[in-house]
Amino acid sequence: MNHTYYWAYDLHIHSALSPCAHSDMTPNNIVNMALLKNLDVISVTDHNTTQNLPAVFKVAKDKDLLIIPGIEVTTKEEVHLLCYFPSLDSAMLFEEYIKTYLPSIKNQKEFFGEQWILDEQDEIIGEVEFLLINALSLSIDKIFKAVQNQKGVVVPAHIDKSSYSIISNLGWIPSYLSIHTLELSVTIQKQDQKLWTTLFPNYRWIQSSDAHSLEHILERQSFFEFKKLTIQNILGFLKGM
Repeated sequence: MNHTYYWAYDLHIHSALSPCAHSDMTPNNIVNMALLKNLDVISVTDHNTTQNLPAVFKVAKDKDLLIIPGIEVTTKEEVHLLCYFPSLDSAMLFEEYIKTYLPSIKNQKEFFGEQWILDEQDEIIGEVEFLLINALSLSIDKIFKAVQNQKGVVVPAHIDKSSYSIISNLGWIPSYLSIHTLELSVTIQKQDQKLWTTLFPNYRWIQSSDAHSLEHILERQSFFEFKKLTIQNILGFLKGM
């Protein structure tokens, strides 16, 4: 008999590399908190960088937790896009492309926070000099093309928010872009959630935490339904397959 299983996810988590995240958002802490909360799959999606992903993958290697390579990009239009990839290599190749479009504005640590690159022991091995939360000088269209070149998928982030969302900043969802899934904030009220899904009936939906601290990582409340949990199945779902 073929069974369909429910897999608990949180696909929007920031590590200590994002300046707005708490310093205890280390690879080990994130992975272990996800396991304590009985999640099946997570994605660490730092602002405009993937440099803590290698450590996250190493920490989770022998654990019962699937990691989806991800990143949260801020486009030229100041829209936040969640980008997910089929492999760590493809995610890091994507960053190699976009990092040259990050403004050369140094991070003011005392104001924005630290931007630590960590290893699998949670030791600091580097620091990103330029402020990661700035908008790239790349348009939404170019981000989509670059993600597709790496066989990835783009999900507009927290579209219900009044800032940094595709709706708040563009006023619409361009039909020519390959968008099949939208993210709603996990804190949205039920009646507002119904309103959004009614307004955009042709899309799939995900809800993740956008966690910047350990306690905000989701419990078992958002689920995928698959027979088997794989990166390919999740990307396929997000691509509308």
